Amino acid sequence: MTALELKGIKKAYGSVDVLHGIDLAVEDGEFVIFVGPSGCGKSTLLRIIAGLEDATAGTVEIAGKVVNATPPAKRGIAMVFQSYALYPHLTVRGNMSLAMKQEGAAKSEIDERVAVASKMLGLDPLLERRPAELSGGQRQRVAIGRAVVRKPKLFLFDEPLSNLDAALRVNTRLEIARLHRELSATMVYVTHDQVEAMTLADKIVVMNEGRIEQIGSPMELYSRPANTFVASFIGSPQMNLLDAAALGEQGAKTLGIRPEHISVSPSSGDLECEVVHIEQLGADTNLYLRNDKVGLLTARLFGEHYFAPDSKVFVTFDASKRHLFDAEGRALR
Repeated sequence: MTALELKGIKKAYGSVDVLHGIDLAVEDGEFVIFVGPSGCGKSTLLRIIAGLEDATAGTVEIAGKVVNATPPAKRGIAMVFQSYALYPHLTVRGNMSLAMKQEGAAKSEIDERVAVASKMLGLDPLLERRPAELSGGQRQRVAIGRAVVRKPKLFLFDEPLSNLDAALRVNTRLEIARLHRELSATMVYVTHDQVEAMTLADKIVVMNEGRIEQIGSPMELYSRPANTFVASFIGSPQMNLLDAAALGEQGAKTLGIRPEHISVSPSSGDLECEVVHIEQLGADTNLYLRNDKVGLLTARLFGEHYFAPDSKVFVTFDASKRHLFDAEGRALR
């Protein structure tokens, strides 16, 4: 069953077009992530799904029903914001139960759902605290718990981890992944962080300037990017995009090679380079190199390596991992 379908969604603010006809189907139980640079329209699209903004054109269907004229509270969705949006005067229990109280649910049902959600998210010891007494990670768990309690048809997440430090981001990411497995819920999630997208999503929607560039599983986007934008956005460090003609490649404008698909030798290889900078990260080593023909490129080596800055090295590309793109940036298959 299709949980969410977007048909020809457009959005304009005056003469400025923000979304240019978005078509997308999200199946029941899928975890779909909108990813793209700031200003690409992903949060605007999420707010249109939630009913917090109106589309200029197109339809939003949730569980087979057109909801364009349906207010947010009646759409069967629950949204988790990056700012948590908790009521400061209410306890954790009060924040988690408020929506159900407003809907007129029985106290026994509210208590049962709050108990289940708080146990799932480790919030039992915090139920009588107020938001000011909680850490950022705890507040985000409360915001997620509030959504879980409502048993929505659709969970919407708007950059929920962006206010957390690195360790908390990892922990909360694991919580959200576990939640998705346990609830078998349909989730739509917005982020600019491609690592979040790669590690959480069943399906990634890559957006740029109000358009969808590509839709696919994380590994489809990594292995078979549709164009140079997707190729450079998915993967860290990003794919090297080099002048194909300078490398003797005919019939293509750009040759793409991921840093992890380049081998480096001090004595022999296909391309001579100069070491510009080295980043030793423990498990990996990133080498930033310069070649007179193609300019700067990055190599990612497994483990610890050392090459002196300004020294000469030779690189070899894995021939089976090269990507070719035409003059418009489209992949050549």
